[in-house]
Amino acid sequence: MSQYAPTVPLPHLSDARVAIVMADWNGHITSELTQGAVDTLLKNGFSKEDVVVMHVPGTVELTFGASQLIESSLFDAVIVVGCVIRGDTPHFDYVCQSVTQGVTHLNAECDIPVIFCVLTVNDEQQALDRAGGPAGHKGVEAAQAAIHMIDFKRQVLNM
Repeated sequence: MSQYAPTVPLPHLSDARVAIVMADWNGHITSELTQGAVDTLLKNGFSKEDVVVMHVPGTVELTFGASQLIESSLFDAVIVVGCVIRGDTPHFDYVCQSVTQGVTHLNAECDIPVIFCVLTVNDEQQALDRAGGPAGHKGVEAAQAAIHMIDFKRQVLNM
């Protein structure tokens, strides 16, 4: 169960679209995170047509995918979904740094929110625990964050 949902009620949105960019690397985990996000959006009033899932090969490519979706002007939020599991080389650090800086840059420079749903874990079990296991469901939490951020932007625009 999500730790985010019980404390913050979700606003009701109308006419909103969300894109999800899913990294296919560690796909057994990212597909579960993506499904949790999709299910949450559908349960909260989004139609199937308002939720688009796109795929990129790996986590580093998430920033480019999100950037292209932002430039399309078709979406109110983009969720990036990835999973990086620590290995024996520094590659983990480079990938994590790249996607974190990329998403941070998009959020600072672009006009729609990019929600970070990238697990950075020490082992596969930690990822599974966060994809619907005892540590919650980070895909569900990402969709909830997208709903809140779309609402936030609309509140700002209506000031």
